[in-house]
Amino acid sequence: MQLTTANPTPAVPAGRATDLRRHAPTLLRVALGVVFVWFGALKIANVTPVAALVADTLAFVPIPPDLLLPALGAFEVVAGGLLVVGRLLRPVLAVLVAHLVGTFLVLVTLPGVAFQDGNPLLLTTEGEFVVKNLVLVAGALAVAATLPARRR
Repeated sequence: MQLTTANPTPAVPAGRATDLRRHAPTLLRVALGVVFVWFGALKIANVTPVAALVADTLAFVPIPPDLLLPALGAFEVVAGGLLVVGRLLRPVLAVLVAHLVGTFLVLVTLPGVAFQDGNPLLLTTEGEFVVKNLVLVAGALAVAATLPARRR
C-alpha cells in the first residue's frame, strides 16, 4: 500500500511565486542601495543624527571627525549608488558587510551609550540603531547569495 499526501494549495499562484523569487533580490539590492545613499548623504551634509556616535566610536582613527564623517558618507553614497545600478556587486557587498560589522564597535567601545545601565539586553536608541544593522548584513548576504556564478 502506498501512502500519499495531498499537496497544499500554494498561497501564491506558481507564476507569481516565481516572479517574486526572481525580483525580490533586485528589490532588496535597490533598497539597500537607497538606504546607503540616504545615510551617506546625511553624513556628507553634516545633518546626520549619528555624527557624535560615529566620531566617538572611531576616536582611535587618526583622521579628524570633520573629515572622517563626510568621507564615510561619500563611501556610503558611492557604494549605495553601485548597488542601485547593479555594478561591481561582489566587491561592494563585501566591503559593505565589513563596514556594517564595523558598526558593532559601538557595542564594545561605547557600551554605556549602547546599553541601559550596562545591561546588554536593554538597548538604548543608539544600541537599537546599531543592532538593526544585523538585518542590513543579512540583506547584503542574501543579495550576494543570489548573484550568478562567476564566469571563468
